[in-house]
Amino acid sequence: MPALASELIVSLDNCARGTRSPAYYGYSGPEFDAWIKARDEGWHKATRQPGYLFSRTLKKCDWPGLELVHDDMVGFVRKLKHDSGPELRVLGSLSIVRQLAAAGLLDVLRLMVCPLILPKTGAEPLFDDGFEDLAFTLSSHHVLDGRVLVLDYRPSGPPPTH
Repeated sequence: MPALASELIVSLDNCARGTRSPAYYGYSGPEFDAWIKARDEGWHKATRQPGYLFSRTLKKCDWPGLELVHDDMVGFVRKLKHDSGPELRVLGSLSIVRQLAAAGLLDVLRLMVCPLILPKTGAEPLFDDGFEDLAFTLSSHHVLDGRVLVLDYRPSGPPPTH
């Protein structure tokens, strides 16, 4: 069964972007850039492999090898996870990450935490009031360029209550 992973770059207060922030919140450095480059090489590889784009509104997709899916996204991913195949990745959509985590389908939540808070200009909080309480277990961590934390979390069920 393939694992489902999501990678998100966030601020300390868990905003996925800042309305006035530069790319990667301005925290690129040699190690962070190497991580981005590896991701970019993965992107090029992904353009040569089958993938899925979930949309209720698009009529067609010009990306090579990408299948446009209008079906129930959670049900579709649940079927994919029961097949054998490579790791599944979520790129870019907080809404999709939230839905998959709520459905119990997310296996790894990788947060690239940049050392800043954005109480005035932060946008797209990672989780909001519409999300159920969920506990995570830290499965790995490291630091890029002495300042950006890479935290891999695995969902571990409901949070402790006492």
